[in-house]
Amino acid sequence: MMSLSYSAAAFSTAPSYCFTSTTRCRALFPYSQNQHLIQHLSHSNLRKVEIRCNYADAGIKENINPGTIDVVADVKTERIVVLGGSGFVGSAICKAAVSKGIEVISLSRSGRPSYSGSWVDQVTWKSGDVFYANWDEVLVGATTVVSTLGGFGSEEQMLRINGEANVVAVNAAKDFGIPRFILISVHDYNLPSFLLRSGYFTGKRKAESEVLSKYPNSGVVLRPAFIYGKRKVDGFEIPLDLIGEPLERLLRATENFTKPLNSLPASDLLLAPPVSVDDVAYAVINAVRDDDFFGIFTIEQIKEAAAAVRT
Repeated sequence: MMSLSYSAAAFSTAPSYCFTSTTRCRALFPYSQNQHLIQHLSHSNLRKVEIRCNYADAGIKENINPGTIDVVADVKTERIVVLGGSGFVGSAICKAAVSKGIEVISLSRSGRPSYSGSWVDQVTWKSGDVFYANWDEVLVGATTVVSTLGGFGSEEQMLRINGEANVVAVNAAKDFGIPRFILISVHDYNLPSFLLRSGYFTGKRKAESEVLSKYPNSGVVLRPAFIYGKRKVDGFEIPLDLIGEPLERLLRATENFTKPLNSLPASDLLLAPPVSVDDVAYAVINAVRDDDFFGIFTIEQIKEAAAAVRT
């Protein structure tokens, strides 16, 4: 007879969407007697499990030392899909996620970016259009989808890329059982309602509504103002931080004097502080890891969320 004892608290079975990589096992007693247990553990979301077995059977000496199995799975607890990951904001999110040990898949029309970097090789780059994506190759095993989709153009184009594309992505993520969706949206700049009816803002708000409807307790909408950083376009680097960073400091230093102006229509076109692309990226990381992080986040809340991750 064999008695097997172990602590159930040492592990938990992974949910259906959990992704696991190669599992390494070391057994000090016959594999055939424990095959069903090994198979169960190798598909669990584990880092280290110790199991001790005591044998008391005919032909087996009672003073045999208990054996130990160490099951070590090289598992990353989060796996995110970044839509538009090769773009300005998307690449910053990919880079920040990699730095925090998060597995990253990027889906964008251009696929892998042309520039290099140690973090670039750690991202799985996929080329494709959201409207025609093979989601089986993108979403399986993901824990979060992050969408940076958006852009300017004609009214029809803006409605399509800012709104419809994101709606398609939200519904695909929901169908695949992805537990969290994060949308990079935009601050409303205190604009009057007739200006917010443009294709750009209408599309963004439609996408927001879809996220909050499909993910009421885990959907995240970030609303930054002008995002600055070093933006790469066609092989050239545009240092938006040379404008954005000093402007942000100036506006924050004078905000006590400018507060009375905040109620004026469109005042935030001049008074809303720019947001660092790194702050947006780290706020996303906070949202990926914190189950209590959901809803709409303003400029100040984005900076606070980023600061919590940086420290």
